[in-house]
Formats: sequence, C-alpha cells, structure tokens
Amino acid sequence: MKRSAVRPSPLFLSLLAVTVAGAVLTLFEDSTAAVTAGTVFFVLGGWAVSLCLHEFGHAIVAYRGGDYAVKAKGYLTLDIRRYTDPVFSIVLPLVLLAFGGIPLPGGAVWINHHALRDKRVESMVSLAGPLSNLVLGVLLAMSVILFTPPAGLAAALSYLAAVQILAFVLNILPIPGLDGWGVIEPYMSYSAQQFGAKVRPWAPFVLFAVLIGFPTIAALFFNAAYSAFELIGGNRYLAALGQGTFMFWR
Repeated sequence: MKRSAVRPSPLFLSLLAVTVAGAVLTLFEDSTAAVTAGTVFFVLGGWAVSLCLHEFGHAIVAYRGGDYAVKAKGYLTLDIRRYTDPVFSIVLPLVLLAFGGIPLPGGAVWINHHALRDKRVESMVSLAGPLSNLVLGVLLAMSVILFTPPAGLAAALSYLAAVQILAFVLNILPIPGLDGWGVIEPYMSYSAQQFGAKVRPWAPFVLFAVLIGFPTIAALFFNAAYSAFELIGGNRYLAALGQGTFMFWR
C-alpha cells in the first residue's frame, strides 16, 4: 500500500486540533465557561474523530481483504466528508450525541463484498468499526488512570471514553443496519440475508425510537454499557461529571 493512500486529510487534522484545543481549555479550572466550552469542543471533536476512525477501520480491513476500490473512494484518507451523507452521517449523529447522549453510528463506507476474499474477511470488515470504538474507549479510560489529569480534563476524557463504549455496545448488537449484524450476516442463510437487506434502512431508527420512548429499556441498555465501561477501568462518576458539563443546558 502506498503511504499516500492513508495520509490523514487536512480536515481530519483540523478535527484533531479542535479536540486538543478543547482539552487545553478544560485546564483553566478557575473559569467555568472555559471548562464548559472545552468539554463541548473536546467531546464533539473527539466523537467526530472517532467517526472517522470507525469508518477507516472498515475501509482498511476491506482494502487488505481485496476491495481496492476503497482507496479510490478516498476512504483511507480519514476525511469525514467521504463517509456518505453530511447530514445523516455527520450532523445528525453530533446532534443526537449533544442532546440525547446517544452515540448514533452515522457514517458508512460502501464495500464491494464480492471483491472480498472470503466470509471471514467480510465479518472482520464489519467488526473493525466497533473495535475501533472499543480501543479508543480503553485508551481514553486508561489515560485517566495512568496520568491522573486535572478534574476538568479527567471528566471530559471519562465521558468521551464512556461514549466510545456506548457506541461499541450499540454497534455490536445483531440488528440489521448495525455492524453486529454485518459480523454474522456472511454465515446466515440466503433468506435471512434477504430479510436483513429489507429492514436494514429503518431497523436502527426503530431501535433508537425504542431507546428514547421506553425508559426501562433505555435504562437496561445504558446500565449494560456502563458496566462494560467500568470493566475496562472507566470511572462512572467522572463520566457523569463530564456529561453534566457537556450538556450544560440541562
């Protein structure tokens, strides 16, 4: 693979810069406004970065597995604009995260499954995205434990780590339209695959409607996700502080 194929785009580097700037602002703990603004920039910027890495994970595994067209489509540049519709893939996920705390998996890369070598590669292509969220969540949670940052930054890091684990748990559900379904789909019968193809466009939205409209089910989901968050070393109290600062209007 040529090095230029995976060189990060200027837009991705800009998102990283916004995330870092947010982290720096959280260090001004004598200013509530600075900590709040920093947390918002850090979480939104960090989530946008994670969207890019999630889709890049799908693309790089597909490229290694035989779908070389992903390079021509620009999926290996980490440019968030390459990952489908800007409203449904970028704006809507950020809005849902900001106002509902739900990490909607918004982006997508179009994979030529006929070009992939075998079913195992197809499964790994789907799994690569959620795994990127899991790895990011672990790294962010571990950074709080290992480096004991100031309180504002520790809370922001913890909340972003929790969001990554929420995204992992959500994405890994075996529901058409989510990556968990894609992991097992290659091994399903033809009729099951056809069923999945029919309900894929709207099944995730039904799930989100259930999570929003049925508090008991939502509580079960969030408790399971936060249990996984604590399992990797995450601090639920710090994550709650970070969420409170991020959603400052509540």
